[in-house]
Amino acid sequence: MSADAYKRAAAEHGAALVEDGMRVGLGTGTTVAFLLPALAARRLDIVCVATSVETERAARELGLDVRAFDELDRLDIALDGADQVAPSGWIVKGGGGAHTREKIVAAAADRFVVLVSPEKLVDEVHAPVPLELVPFGLLATLRALGEARVRGIPRSPDGGVIADYLGEVGDPRGLADRLARTPGVVDHGLFPPELLSEVVVGEESGVRTIGF
Repeated sequence: MSADAYKRAAAEHGAALVEDGMRVGLGTGTTVAFLLPALAARRLDIVCVATSVETERAARELGLDVRAFDELDRLDIALDGADQVAPSGWIVKGGGGAHTREKIVAAAADRFVVLVSPEKLVDEVHAPVPLELVPFGLLATLRALGEARVRGIPRSPDGGVIADYLGEVGDPRGLADRLARTPGVVDHGLFPPELLSEVVVGEESGVRTIGF
């Protein structure tokens, strides 16, 4: 099977977890691109929140009811992909530059489900770790971070500069705390295990679910 076939299998399983009446957080990325049509095909009475302009546009085109996140204060489930998933439950997100909104949505959900293909499983999370930075004082922020580089992509939907931390990760919780304490860092792509409910992995035989 191809990577896309694995992603599709995981995405279709994720879509099947959604029930009528739910408030659903929709992530960003290639796996979510398979999730959206699978979810729309079920024709459920649900309300969705999108983490990026691209996801919102695609979801609306498929007929999903997408609301602004200032209309809701919690979600029943959030479905998203990931760049890395470690056995410890730490994950790295933000390859598409939407990690700040993705983390807000994940934290607001009663159940955060990550949908991945097998190559996203790693022994330990490692660089690059995506960052969103305040434009003001950008060079000073980069200097304080050390091994970090601005990524040549458009700014986030909220105007943040997208960059990557390229140094050693080592202890992910320690690095997450250091990044969060650095003035000028809006947020980073290290998601802690306590946010994660389960990981759905697309495989040759179908899907495998890893609980946390």
